[in-house]
Amino acid sequence: MNSTLLVNISRFILLLSVQILIFNSMSFLGFILPLPYILFIILYPVNGNKSGLLAASFLLGLTMDFFLNSGGIHATACIVLAFMRPLLFKFSFGVSYEYQTIKINDALTPERFSLILLSVVIHHSTMFLLEAFQVSFFWDILIRSLLSSVFTIISCIIIIYLIKPNKR
Repeated sequence: MNSTLLVNISRFILLLSVQILIFNSMSFLGFILPLPYILFIILYPVNGNKSGLLAASFLLGLTMDFFLNSGGIHATACIVLAFMRPLLFKFSFGVSYEYQTIKINDALTPERFSLILLSVVIHHSTMFLLEAFQVSFFWDILIRSLLSSVFTIISCIIIIYLIKPNKR
């Protein structure tokens, strides 16, 4: 097996396990839920298999839907994020994003932060819009998306720095 495939499988299992065991039981103010499992989609290799990313994103979202009993909103939001990912890379890193790779052991640059920020906002907006499924709940969707995005971004950055190997 390819080492990149093993790293992606272990990242998939680790992030999904952490989300299900730790973060699903955390709920701030009753409606703010950090969802750092989307780091798998964000940190998937740039030159990786695109259909593999879409399939893995669907499986990731479907597993979350199974554990949260949410009826497919996580799967849809993950597919939307995986589909929008090349555009987010192009926006964050410029035209030559194919030559760049996102590595966990690198420092958090403004380009990486903008990628994480946009990815989380797109995922959460899609998910909460599908959860409410009415435009009349616009303010509720906006508040839940923004506050959950803040907590998700903070937890994603903490997770990245926790699993980052030390450079000696």
